[in-house]
Amino acid sequence: MDHWSETYRGSVPPWECDVTEHFTIGYYFERIGTASLNLLEELGLLEPLRAGDTPRRFEARFTRELRAGDSYHIESAALAPAPALRLGHRVVDSATGETVTWVQEEWEPAPELAVELGRSIEQRLAEWAGPAIESRPEPSPGAATVPTAGGRATPSDLDEHGRFTPGAFVHRFSDASLQTQAAIGMNARYMQANRRGFSTFELGLRIARCPRLGDALAVRSGIAHLGNSSLRFAHRMYDPRTGQNFAAMSQFGVQLDLDARRPAALAEELRARAAALLVRTD
Repeated sequence: MDHWSETYRGSVPPWECDVTEHFTIGYYFERIGTASLNLLEELGLLEPLRAGDTPRRFEARFTRELRAGDSYHIESAALAPAPALRLGHRVVDSATGETVTWVQEEWEPAPELAVELGRSIEQRLAEWAGPAIESRPEPSPGAATVPTAGGRATPSDLDEHGRFTPGAFVHRFSDASLQTQAAIGMNARYMQANRRGFSTFELGLRIARCPRLGDALAVRSGIAHLGNSSLRFAHRMYDPRTGQNFAAMSQFGVQLDLDARRPAALAEELRARAAALLVRTD
């Protein structure tokens, strides 16, 4: 039986598109955050998860881009109740019915569920038909990284429960990505002159704890993979006063030819500068 249910429906406004001329990943995650809350409420888990700082992780695979004017909806389902609560989300092009993005969300550890509630979830589990989640090596402790973002948690970063949202994390890491690109020569002038962009096809977000309103935050980044046209950025957000981690994000993507909408090889000068930012991974 298909236990996927619709948890969001909307469209892509032009002002939510980025310099790569497609839907910004931060806005994908704003909508995924809304879809997640709607699913948790449907499962009877919203109240248990409102309190505290339960660690979460998201794994996303973007299989086709959404652009300005596209309509889409999100379908969500529970995939596993234990040992960690695992949810699935699929972003569907409403015009074609094609799934364009797959997201798995995991709450670690799972909330303490009543026996009856656990049984209810067990009976509503759906099958995952999306791509397999690939494990990516993380930067080694002490790996050399560069500062790429900083600021404070603002009211617009928080949801109705006062928690820093997944979308807010991804927006901050997107800023860090642009800073990292600029550090290797993929700056705005280069991108505009060469009709190039950076297109993310895989994203892994791990949330250890959330900044509170007014908390200072900072991001450091490095490059964990350098390919012909591909780069994987490794970002870490932390409290600059204590050094404690808030979150980390792995962002795998390609340099994109904005006219052909195809990957474009990195120029040798960019590759040389990117190589200087490569970090050791475990």
